[in-house]
Amino acid sequence: MNRLQEKYQRQIIPLMQKEFAIKNKMAVPKIVKIIVNVGIGDIAKDKTKRQKSIDTLVKICGQKPMRMAAKKAVSEFRIREGDIVGLKCSLRGKRMYQFLDKLISIVLPRIRDFQGVKKNAFDKQANYNLGLTEQIVFPEVDYDTIDRVRGLEMAIVSNTDKVIQARRLLELMGMPFEK
Repeated sequence: MNRLQEKYQRQIIPLMQKEFAIKNKMAVPKIVKIIVNVGIGDIAKDKTKRQKSIDTLVKICGQKPMRMAAKKAVSEFRIREGDIVGLKCSLRGKRMYQFLDKLISIVLPRIRDFQGVKKNAFDKQANYNLGLTEQIVFPEVDYDTIDRVRGLEMAIVSNTDKVIQARRLLELMGMPFEK
């Protein structure tokens, strides 16, 4: 069992039950999945660069990403319907906890001038959205192997629709929110 998963089971569940007066421990909010996606619309036609982006995402997430196709054509961007414009990984279970642990303890502190992540980046379903401007903050990514510095987005999906509970869950897990 992962360190963060064990912390959730032993410390966070009882604490959240007490704070929010939840009687059943199965009703305590939890993280369901983490979705990591990268936009590659500018290199969609170049197969070698696209493969480098896929390999980088495999190193970061530990699994092969899905290729996301354009739903409609946009002539200004020279995109046709069905062209690959993005890559997406949905992490669940053991990989999700490993990724979140790595994100909180290694990746976020490596960002230059890091003051914490925004507290108000929750959507209406209480999912937390986080964007990084460069993928080289991940320790698995070697700067010499990438063709261009790219950003990536992460959505941390919880099973609650209450932002207060989702924020508290992430705080207890160690997410470094700004002061």
